[in-house]
Amino acid sequence: MEVVGPNTTGDPIVDGHEDLVYDSKLGFCYGESKRQAEGAVLRANGRKLHNGGSLVTCSLRPTYIFGEGSQFLQLHLDQALQNGGVFHRISKKEALANPVYVGNVAWAHVLAARATRDPEAATRISGNFYYICDDTPHMSYSDLNHVLGRELGLGVEARLPLPFPLLYFLASIMEMLSLLLRPIFRFVPPMTRHLLILLNTTFTFSYKKAQRDMGYKPRYTWEEARRLTSTWMAAVLPQRKEELRKK
Repeated sequence: MEVVGPNTTGDPIVDGHEDLVYDSKLGFCYGESKRQAEGAVLRANGRKLHNGGSLVTCSLRPTYIFGEGSQFLQLHLDQALQNGGVFHRISKKEALANPVYVGNVAWAHVLAARATRDPEAATRISGNFYYICDDTPHMSYSDLNHVLGRELGLGVEARLPLPFPLLYFLASIMEMLSLLLRPIFRFVPPMTRHLLILLNTTFTFSYKKAQRDMGYKPRYTWEEARRLTSTWMAAVLPQRKEELRKK
């Protein structure tokens, strides 16, 4: 979804769709690199192949992916363990996202691949992009961490550590410091303006177009996704505790 935003001013999207016009002045290299890559893929649609056929391409834009093996979830889990079993509040409660379970993202890729091989379906998806999400309830990133870790006895902080404008100012200072130190020392800011806006902007989408064009329907329910992810978190918890204890 970072192909489209959030933009630098943090304009929200609620139940966005593929025809939505959005001022996607990204201003950040990460999202811009995704946009350029997607553009290359979609421009390749219809390219003639050596066997006489034509290349069929489409692009999938998953929302925030959670599930077993998630590096982000493991990072947040480690931080919670170091914070007395409480997840840090990294996003305002009202900044809603619609996370998507990794199994449903994988299923969407399978369906897209099948569609490219079916002449009728290929005509529908050819050169198009699709938002991929599921029926996970809309919530902030921090509250998703809490919901997934609640049964493990993990809590979440009630509010951001500082008011958002002050956090944005500090992120700007850290980015400037990183730039100044670059010739002699590699300083990676723990928070950037891009990440701060991403985590604190309501950004939700609909998967109706993917459902219509390629028959996409979430293969895993929210309850199944939550249970599978929480079970994985419970399995890695003792190991993470031991590794953190040794540091």
